[in-house]
Amino acid sequence: MGSNDQKKIMVVDDSALMRRIAGDIIDGDSRYHVEDKAHDGLEALELLKKKHYDAVVLDVNMPRMSGLELLRELQKQRISARVLMFSSTTGEGTKETIEALELGAVDFIQKPAGLAALKDGEFRKHFLELLAVVAKASLVSGVGTVSAPHATVHKPQETHAPEPADTRDKSRFTKVNLANMNNIKLRGPVPAVSGEKCIAIACSTGGPKALQKVIPYIPAGINAPILLVQHMPAGFTKSLAERLDTLSKVRVKEAADGDLLEKGTVYLAAGGKHMKVGKSGSHMRIYYTDEPAREGVKPAANYMYESLVDSPYAEICCAVLTGMGADGTAGIENLEKRKKIYVIAQDEPTSAVYGMPRAIALTGLVSEIVPLDMVAEAIAKHVGVR
Repeated sequence: MGSNDQKKIMVVDDSALMRRIAGDIIDGDSRYHVEDKAHDGLEALELLKKKHYDAVVLDVNMPRMSGLELLRELQKQRISARVLMFSSTTGEGTKETIEALELGAVDFIQKPAGLAALKDGEFRKHFLELLAVVAKASLVSGVGTVSAPHATVHKPQETHAPEPADTRDKSRFTKVNLANMNNIKLRGPVPAVSGEKCIAIACSTGGPKALQKVIPYIPAGINAPILLVQHMPAGFTKSLAERLDTLSKVRVKEAADGDLLEKGTVYLAAGGKHMKVGKSGSHMRIYYTDEPAREGVKPAANYMYESLVDSPYAEICCAVLTGMGADGTAGIENLEKRKKIYVIAQDEPTSAVYGMPRAIALTGLVSEIVPLDMVAEAIAKHVGVR
C-alpha cells in the first residue's frame, strides 16, 4: 500500500506486460503509488465509480471497452478523472490520440516500438514528467469539461461549425476577477492600430481540446492570418489540423514550408520542428528550422513570435492558452520591443494547466484575461472581420 502523501495512480491496459512495466516505472518514483490495475475500460469504469485516483494511465485499444469508449462514458456519467493516454503512432493511432484529447485526456505519451525502448531511461523520465503534469491538472466535473460551463461540447462525428461565439451567454464575463491573481495587472488601454494584423496563438497541455472552443468560433472573414503553435511531437499535428478544419469556418492546415500567409487561414506548426515566418518579396511565408528545443519544446512559440519582429504587420494579436511552462512569454516580450502587440490570455479556471497564460500575465503585457470560450470573440473584436 502507498503512503498517504503518495499520489494514487490507476494503470489501464490489456497487456499484462505493459501494466507491469508502467507500474514498475510509477512505483519506482516515491511520489506515486499504483493503487489499481485494470485490464480494459469496463473494469476501469467500475473502479472509477468507487474510487478517486490522482491520475489514470489509459491505453487506447482494448477489448470490451476501449480507452476512447471509457472517456466517452466518463463524460456521459460526469465522472472526474485526470487521464494520461498511452498512444500508438501506427495506423489510426494519431487520430485516436487527437480524439482522446478532445474527450478530456490531459496529455499523451507514445508507446515505444520495442521492449528495450520501454525500459529506456529517457522514456521513463518523459513518462514521469507527463504524469506529474497530469496529476496536477485542473479537475472538473466529468472528463472532457475543462472549458467553461456554457461552452459547447462537440461530438467527434460532427463536421459542421459550432454556433458563433456571440450567440452565447456573456453575462458572467463582463469583468475578469483579478482578486486572487497575485502580481497580475492588466496592461492599460492600447491605441487602435491601422494596417495589416497577424494573429499568433500558443498552447500546450490541454490545448487540443481548448482549441475546439477557439478555432471553430473564429469568423470566416477574420481580417488576418492565424499562426498556431501547439506543442506536439511529429506525426500528430496533421490529424489535429484536419479535425479542426472540419469544425471551423476558417481554413485550418498543418503549415507547409513555403506557405503564403493568407487571411482567414490557420497555420498549425508541424510537430517536431520550429515554425517561423519570413518575407518573400512583398509576401510573408512559412519556413521551418531544426534549431534545438526551447523551453523544452519543439515547436516553440517563442521562435514563432520572434520571427514576427521583422514582419510588415502593423500589430500582432497574441493569444496564450492553457499549457505547462512559459513558452511564448520570452518571444512576446522580445516582440513587444519592436512591434505593437495586443495580448489575450486564457484565465485560470478554464485552463487545464495554468502555466503559459500565467507566465505571460505576470509580465504586465496582457490586455485581456478571458475564459476559454471568450477567446475567439476577443480576437475577432480586436482584429476585425472583413
